[in-house]
Amino acid sequence: MAGQTERMSEPVTWLLLAYRIPSEPSRLRAGVWRRLKALGAIYVQNSVAALPQDPTAERALRALRAEITQMDGGTAQLLRADALAGGADLVTAYNTARDEEYTEIVSRCRDFVTEIETETAASHFTYGELEENDEDLTKLRGWFDKVAARDRLAAPGREAAAKALDECTHALDGFAAAVYAADTDAP
Repeated sequence: MAGQTERMSEPVTWLLLAYRIPSEPSRLRAGVWRRLKALGAIYVQNSVAALPQDPTAERALRALRAEITQMDGGTAQLLRADALAGGADLVTAYNTARDEEYTEIVSRCRDFVTEIETETAASHFTYGELEENDEDLTKLRGWFDKVAARDRLAAPGREAAAKALDECTHALDGFAAAVYAADTDAP
């Protein structure tokens, strides 16, 4: 935790993508918005997105800028910036976006554990159910990994999401043991 606190107190250099895309067709705007969201970018204002600087973010934003400039009427500039004032607000906005994603993961993990409990209460100990739940947990882990990869500023919600995933793993392990026991007990 100390490393996270130190990291947060250091000034963050930001990459800013300022772009303009014609309003029609709207799919172009939506596509850019989806790409920026997938990268974890936050909007500083309309058509100005920010990411903490790192090589991966820079490559992605350079590629996106190139795509925007190829659009009919599209323009884009990629800037490197240090906040002279309001830097903590940017960090807070960035971490809030990650925490919202982590909160969603925690919620889905609760649903996962509830599903395991429901199947256990119904004694629905089948390999098919085990496989389905294992796939669901794999998806949750993949989602967490994607969010964690873009969590470059140590959002506080990460710990709760990691703990929720551990609880899912524990629940699935218990369910698997019950499936194996039911298989052994079967005539």
